[in-house]
Amino acid sequence: MSQEAKEIKPVVAITEEAARELNIYLEKQGKPGAGLRVFVSAGGCSGLSYGMVPEDKSNDDDYVIVQYGAKLIVDKSSMPFIAGSLIDFQSDKLMGGGFVVKNPNAISTCGCGESFKTA
Repeated sequence: MSQEAKEIKPVVAITEEAARELNIYLEKQGKPGAGLRVFVSAGGCSGLSYGMVPEDKSNDDDYVIVQYGAKLIVDKSSMPFIAGSLIDFQSDKLMGGGFVVKNPNAISTCGCGESFKTA
């Protein structure tokens, strides 16, 4: 009896559009092989804030997710707060747009969408 391969969902995912925008951004920054470190820190009006920075290398205990040719890096301590999240890109003609986190763990968010609260 053979077992069928099961699709493994990444702990954090990125949309195809966000991956394309990330790769364009990293190319412009002169870091085409880098990834986007996504992390959570204390602060913001809802208690926790998202952070994103270009990162050239990952640590041994980081989660590294590659989708659509883009690399996401999430540290071990941030993962419980953002597991299951989707990184997307929103175009906003007025504000310029940017990367957003669609987080199923957030029970409330602030108006700007950069801070959140979990249960």
